[in-house]
Amino acid sequence: MATLADYVLDAALAKLDTEADRIDITSQEATTYAEATSTHTLGNSTSLAFGAPQNGDSSGRKVVSTAIANAPVTATGTATHFAISDVSSTRLLATGALGASQSVTSGNVFNLPAFDITINDPS
Repeated sequence: MATLADYVLDAALAKLDTEADRIDITSQEATTYAEATSTHTLGNSTSLAFGAPQNGDSSGRKVVSTAIANAPVTATGTATHFAISDVSSTRLLATGALGASQSVTSGNVFNLPAFDITINDPS
């Protein structure tokens, strides 16, 4: 079975640190930049950063995000996912399910705790 060295996994994860500049909470998992930032978005923040790649909790490599606080909710609905984007390249970089779905109301704010994005080693 082929494997990837940590150096290669780190290069992929480093893209989140160098290119990610927006996180949206979404009503379903986005598959495109437009879905993440327009069609399914319920709110967003540009106060997003990731730490350096490190060992994953059980395998592979991971990066840890900063927590998001007091980000504006721009539409009413149920947030189930997050989407991370590179705005200048109009590129969707990562998506995932929130730890728990949350009803949100336009005009309020949302908070997200720090979270990991992991690339697991092949099994």
